[in-house]
Amino acid sequence: MARKDAARRVNTASGTDAPRTSLVARVVVAVVIAIAILLIWISNVYLTQRFTQETRSRAELRLALYSGNILSELRRTAVVPLLLSRDPVLISALNSGDFVATSQRLISIRDEIGAASLMLLDGVGRTVAATDRKLIGTQHRNAAYFVEALRNKETVFTTERLDSGALQFSYSRKIESGKQGIGVIVVEVDLSRLEKKWAFAGEAIMVTDSRGRVILSSQPRWKYQTVAEALKVRSAPNAIERAFQATGDWEQSPADAISRGQAILRIDGKIGFQGWRITYFSTFASVRERVNGVLAIEIMGFSILVALVFYVLSRRAVQQSALFQRESIALRALNERLSREIEEREKVEQSLRVAEQSLQQASKLAALGEMSAAVSHELNQPLAAMKTYLAGARLLLQRNRTEEALSSFQRIDDLIGRMSAITRQLKSYARKGGDELVAVDLREALDTALAMMEPQLNQMQVSLTRNVPAEPVRVLGDQLRLEQVIVNLLRNALDAVKEQDNPRVDILLGAGETAKLAIHDNGRGIDDMDQLFEPFYTTKKPGEGVGLGLAISSGIVNDLGGRLIARNSASGGAVFEIQMPLIDDSARAAQ
Repeated sequence: MARKDAARRVNTASGTDAPRTSLVARVVVAVVIAIAILLIWISNVYLTQRFTQETRSRAELRLALYSGNILSELRRTAVVPLLLSRDPVLISALNSGDFVATSQRLISIRDEIGAASLMLLDGVGRTVAATDRKLIGTQHRNAAYFVEALRNKETVFTTERLDSGALQFSYSRKIESGKQGIGVIVVEVDLSRLEKKWAFAGEAIMVTDSRGRVILSSQPRWKYQTVAEALKVRSAPNAIERAFQATGDWEQSPADAISRGQAILRIDGKIGFQGWRITYFSTFASVRERVNGVLAIEIMGFSILVALVFYVLSRRAVQQSALFQRESIALRALNERLSREIEEREKVEQSLRVAEQSLQQASKLAALGEMSAAVSHELNQPLAAMKTYLAGARLLLQRNRTEEALSSFQRIDDLIGRMSAITRQLKSYARKGGDELVAVDLREALDTALAMMEPQLNQMQVSLTRNVPAEPVRVLGDQLRLEQVIVNLLRNALDAVKEQDNPRVDILLGAGETAKLAIHDNGRGIDDMDQLFEPFYTTKKPGEGVGLGLAISSGIVNDLGGRLIARNSASGGAVFEIQMPLIDDSARAAQ
């Protein structure tokens, strides 16, 4: 009775300490998680604001650069009409009406100044000379650049939409002779080069005129619309897809603009030319990526800290568990009912062990049956080859060609070793997993398989073509098992071309994203593709095969991380293709 009271007191004390320890552990974990969440939130706010400001500064710098490029192009071309309006050659041509060499002169001037095109119009708006000779003779009396040039004494800038839908920017100036206007020189400004550069760089830029309409843009769909209309385009082009990305769920800065439900950075600026304005769009995606990178490091650090806390707590739990076990031993000695439960548990465990042994024996029998069928199938090939070599050796000995006969005996010895290796390797068919995988050159496996099949190929007079690269094609696998797969496929190909007048087998080995070994025959093809890889399914006559070759081959390739596929060729016959991943850094790490 005293022993029972002592055990009860020990159990009560342990039961009191356990909840207290569990509560302390929960409090420690909760505090660590709360601190981690708080620090991550503060870091996210601070880093987001900082990186957002950096992104905005870079965007403002690019906006100033693009604005300067536009203004520089416009100013560079603005002085050209003034110089050409005083050119004596052009004035003389307009006065005399002789424009034979005028167009050639405009072409040379265009090449020197880099303008898009030049046109010389007479007093009635007819083109008398141009860098594009197709325009000579065309009428421009109603064009804005002609009308405005005749009304002003200075150079005028006009924007006109052509029939093709494109915008033409041009400077024009009246040419005078004796204070009388005799013609107009028109110089087109090539701003499309800037648009192409923006589009190529993946930038999202638009330039609007004084009316707020888009006249230049990296995206053609934005043109001739207001900024608000352009941002409502339903199907966004490629550049906007690259530029406008979501800012992230934790983005703190308000968006400057919204496109397709996504927040973007928008910066406007003045160009300083006829009320033109430039709008530049950028994304906050880089901000989110940089912030996430820092947050990932913080989360990793806190994860390690939490793991250490759980490790310490688990150690204490193990110690307490050991204490509880010692206490339970004392309690079992004092508790008769617990003893009876232990006896019953032992009986149940004994029954479970018997059941497990029965299951293991059944599994061994199933594996033995599968292995026996596989061994029977796989050894038929070397036995047939040995029979052929023995017949050849007999003929060679009868003709006193001893050395060649010895060579046949050596091949038979090699086949015996091969059969021994097959019996060892086929043990892996009865279980998942296998031997250690190594780097295998598919060229060597193919050469070995072809050497084994050489007697059958010669006997059937099969036309064999091989297309093999000069460089090694290395995969992670087992060379012997790969050779077995190739031999099975070659044997099936030979069976398929038996009834053909000109039997042919083509072998193609290549290495791209994966290693591919294809075996193509010119037989009748595959009738039932669905059951092709099922065990014991065969189209051969009774006694010629049990239907395990393709099933075993498919299982081997799958175990090695690849796949075996089959299809009918458009040119006739069947194609079996082995696809396996090439060896890379990840494969080496797995090895």
